[in-house]
Amino acid sequence: MAETIQIPLNRVEGDLEVKVTIDNGIVTDAWMIGTMYRGIEKMMAGRAALDGLVITPRVCGICSTSHLLAAARALENIFESPVAYNGSLVRQLVLGAEKLQNDVRHVNLMFSADFTNKRYEKKSLYEEAVKRYQPYAGTSVIEVIQASKKIPEIIAILGGQWPHSSFIVPGGITSGPSGADLRQCKMILSGFRRWYEKQILGSSIKKWLQIQTPDQLDSWLEEESHAESDLGFLIRCGREFELDTIGTGHESYLAVPEHSLPGIVTGGAVSGGVLTDNKVHPFSQQDVSEQIRYSYYLDAGKSGHPMETSTRPAVPDNSKKYSWCKAPRYDGQAVETGPLAELLVNENPLFKELVKQNGNSALVREIARLTRPARLLPLMEAWFNDIDLNAPFYRNPGEFIDGEGFGLVQAPRGFLGHWLQISDGRIEHYQIISPTTWNASPRDNNDIRGPIEEALIGTPVQDSKNPVEVGHVVRSFDLCMVCSVHAVSKTGSTCSRVQFGA
Repeated sequence: MAETIQIPLNRVEGDLEVKVTIDNGIVTDAWMIGTMYRGIEKMMAGRAALDGLVITPRVCGICSTSHLLAAARALENIFESPVAYNGSLVRQLVLGAEKLQNDVRHVNLMFSADFTNKRYEKKSLYEEAVKRYQPYAGTSVIEVIQASKKIPEIIAILGGQWPHSSFIVPGGITSGPSGADLRQCKMILSGFRRWYEKQILGSSIKKWLQIQTPDQLDSWLEEESHAESDLGFLIRCGREFELDTIGTGHESYLAVPEHSLPGIVTGGAVSGGVLTDNKVHPFSQQDVSEQIRYSYYLDAGKSGHPMETSTRPAVPDNSKKYSWCKAPRYDGQAVETGPLAELLVNENPLFKELVKQNGNSALVREIARLTRPARLLPLMEAWFNDIDLNAPFYRNPGEFIDGEGFGLVQAPRGFLGHWLQISDGRIEHYQIISPTTWNASPRDNNDIRGPIEEALIGTPVQDSKNPVEVGHVVRSFDLCMVCSVHAVSKTGSTCSRVQFGA
C-alpha cells in the first residue's frame, strides 16, 4: 500500500522538508519543499550600485565569499572592468579556502552521521562507523573540526574577516596582503595539506590523482593506509550500506568556468560546460531560465532568463505550489551541479567510469566532494607562489555606468549566478540562482522533477518511520539551507510527518 510521508530534514543549511510516496518499500514520487523565503532580491531594489557587495554575502554564512565574488563579477560585467592579476589570484585563493572547509566538513559532519543510524547495526562496518561519525564525539568528526577551523583564517587574513567580508570589489581587492600575511596563509595551507593527505586520503595527493579507472581505485583500496583513511572508509562503508545503488537521477550536469588564470598550471581547473546526452556543450548564460509554476511566487507559469523574471512572493495556498525554491533550468533541462558535475563536465576518466558503472549515486557524489581538495590544493599553492607583492591588487574600474550584467561562480556546492540591472546609479533588478536552487528545485512548467526529486525515485526504504535512505540521497547534494529543523507532529491527516537522524 502506498504511503506518503513528509520529512523535516536536519543537518542541511536551512529549512527543508522532503515529501515522498513509498509504495511496497520503494519511493515512487518525491517533492522537495523549500520552506524559507530568502527575499534578498527584493531588498536590493533601489539601493546604490555597490550595495550588493555588502548585502549579498549575507545570503549565506558558509559560502559568503562566493556571493561576494559573484556580485563583484556582475558589476565588472557591466563596467567592463579589468581585474588586477594579483587580485584575481587572491579571489581564487579565498574561494578555494571556502571550498576546502566546506567539503571535508560536509562529508564527515553532515553526511556520514547517517552511517550511525540503527538501520545499519547488523552491518560489519557499523561499529567502526559509530566510532568515526558519532555526532560531536566521533574520531573523524573531531579531526575534521580541529583541522578545518584553521582554513577560514586564510580568508580573514586576506579579506579582513570571515564570513560576510566585502573586500572583493570591481577591479580586484581593496588592499594587498603583506609578505608576512602570505607566509602565514601558506603555512596554514601547508598544514591543512599534510593533514588532508594523512587523515582523508591516507596517501599523497599525487598518488591519488594517478587513479584513472575503477580497477585502479580498488587496487588503491587494498593498501591498509588507504582503506583506513576517511576516504577509504567512506568508500568501503558506502558500498556495504549500498549507497552506490541509490540516488541516480537526471544525467545532465552544469559547471561554469573557474580557476582559469593566465600563467598558471591549471590541470585541476573547471573548464565549464553542460553535459547532456553524454556530450559536453559550451556554457551560455543566455540559456539559463527560471520557472515558478510550483513555487510560491506570483505570475505562475511565467518563465524566462533571470534578467526577465522577478521575485514576487505569494502567500502559500491550497494550489499545487509547494516550495519557496524556483525551478532553474538550462536550455529547458533540469541539471545537477556540484563537485561531481565539475568532474563529469571536465571528463574526468575515473568518475566517468564510476558513473557509467553505477550511475550518479549518492556515494559517488560524496567521493567527488571529499577528493576535490586533492585537485584544489596544488592549484592554491601555485596561486600563492605567483603573487607579486610589487604589482597592484586593484585596477580602477573607471566611471560606473548603467546597464545589465551577470556574475558567475563555481561555488562550493556548484553553479552560482547573480544577475543585475543598474539604472541612474541604482539597482533596479537583482536575481540570484544558487546551487541548491538548481538541485532542490521543484517541478518546472512541464512537470519535470528537479534533480533531487528525480534522484529519489526508486530509492528503497526499509522503514518509513526511519527513512534514512531518503536522507542519504538528499544530503549527497550538500544543500545550502540553515540547520536545526525540528519535527512537528500532525494528527488527522493522511500525510504523516517524521524526524530521523542525529
